[in-house]
Amino acid sequence: MDKFWNFKERKLKNDKGEETTERILVLQGTIAEDSWFGDEATPAVFKEELNAGKGDITVWINSPGGDCFAAAQIYNALKEYKGKVTIKVDGIACSAASVIAMSGDEVYMSPVSMMMIHNPATGAFGDHVELAKVIEMLDGVKNSIINAYHIRTNISRNKLSKMMDDETWMDAVKAKELHFADGILGVDTKTKDSGEQGNEEKEEGIWEDTSKPCIFSQKKQDLAVVNKITASIKMQAKPKKERSVSECMERLFNLKKFI
Repeated sequence: MDKFWNFKERKLKNDKGEETTERILVLQGTIAEDSWFGDEATPAVFKEELNAGKGDITVWINSPGGDCFAAAQIYNALKEYKGKVTIKVDGIACSAASVIAMSGDEVYMSPVSMMMIHNPATGAFGDHVELAKVIEMLDGVKNSIINAYHIRTNISRNKLSKMMDDETWMDAVKAKELHFADGILGVDTKTKDSGEQGNEEKEEGIWEDTSKPCIFSQKKQDLAVVNKITASIKMQAKPKKERSVSECMERLFNLKKFI
């Protein structure tokens, strides 16, 4: 079963007071160029659904990622879409899915969702010449991914590269702080969605008082554990006591008494 569908349409008014139709698509599961088991998210199906109508569109994402080239096609399709694109992450947007999330005019994350960025990976076989070509290809793919992150966040390319090296996980608060997201669902969208006024500042204050931003790197965590173990071993190691020649001679003299 394909993982894209128009499950709802609703009438909205834009900034000019004109009535528009918002369509909602869901992207979930692994992103792939082709569908083998019927549960992958593919560019072909996505583009077909995307171009099946007009008007503003909301794309809900819950995906562990997948093929970065397939994700690039979906990213480009959303960037070229004529209507406003709103991305909402309700579960995870990891790896290639995080790249797709960068295509939104606005990006929101659920307060219980996570976003993860890391280096592209592939399998390779061959001699050093073939492996060198693979490394060069991965460097090019990484630079293209950094383009999407940099355009949205304006974070330096070097910092983004380091975050990808470290395999960085972000909760909604940290993603907003770093501009991977514009807001948090249920907090920053309450005033816009419900039409209520005067509650946004109160809701923001409640969120900030009860939440701490989370950014997690598995590689950094592993290194921290290794460093602690190393430091503990060094503390427990007893240095060898050095003895002078005279002390050694005195000890030998004392031993002779018992021989």
